[in-house]
Amino acid sequence: MQENKEISALLTLIDDPDEEVFSTVSQRIVGYGKNIIPNLENLWENTPSEDIQERIELLIHRLHFTDLSNDLTDWKDSAYHDLLFGSLLVAKFQYPELQTTPVLQEIEKIRRNVWLELNSFLTPLEQANVLNSIIYNYYSLKGIEVAYTNPDDFFLHKVLQTKKGNSISNGILYLVLGALLDIPVRAINIPKQFVLAFFHSSFDATDLTNPQEKIQFYIDATTGQPFTHKDVETYFKRISVPPTPSYFKPLSNKRIIQMLVEELAKCFDSPHQLYKMQELLKLAEILDR
Repeated sequence: MQENKEISALLTLIDDPDEEVFSTVSQRIVGYGKNIIPNLENLWENTPSEDIQERIELLIHRLHFTDLSNDLTDWKDSAYHDLLFGSLLVAKFQYPELQTTPVLQEIEKIRRNVWLELNSFLTPLEQANVLNSIIYNYYSLKGIEVAYTNPDDFFLHKVLQTKKGNSISNGILYLVLGALLDIPVRAINIPKQFVLAFFHSSFDATDLTNPQEKIQFYIDATTGQPFTHKDVETYFKRISVPPTPSYFKPLSNKRIIQMLVEELAKCFDSPHQLYKMQELLKLAEILDR
């Protein structure tokens, strides 16, 4: 953005020791939108003080966050909540300059490899075996426990780069491929788990009075391992929770992205990163409106 007198004055006030002055200056700078980011980056490069650099970094983060909030609102208000696009928006919280084209190309490669092994005569379990074989064996995707020490475990582009993810990020990749290949796999609301379910191809998402009857089998999203209704019943007994129909209804893409954001927020519970947790919880609230 071309600097005028006001922008130049605001930039010189970033180092003001008075917090009230800095707060006012910050609001004015953020009001200019993301076009002012190059000016801030130039200032950062020419500032020897680490404290001032931290202030500049925080301002740049706030500008990106404002932009992301608007993009997520647009995604939520759109007619179709594309899961892949939603998950890449979440990744932009930590990686605002993320280029999505390489991610789309990588997913298309995996989709094509799966598609070449599919045919219309395969049973749903055989379809799942093809998906699992390509994703977890040929592609070598590894599953790790959900932990809140590394935010990258929750970002789809990082899962594709490192070939490891947790149940949520691996599950989102599985669901994206399922949608691209017209395979009726959905995430369901099993407590404390991110479980995928293969529904009968004729299931009607608007009429799921007893959704468990529409499910053929389940998939552990972490590893791709299939399991049965009996396995799920055993799990519910172990956690002493009655298996009501609501746990077996397919989750909407909007709810999946909201869960992803809520889980990601738990990675930022240290005192100096609490502002990121609060921002992520604000993003989750956007998806509730």
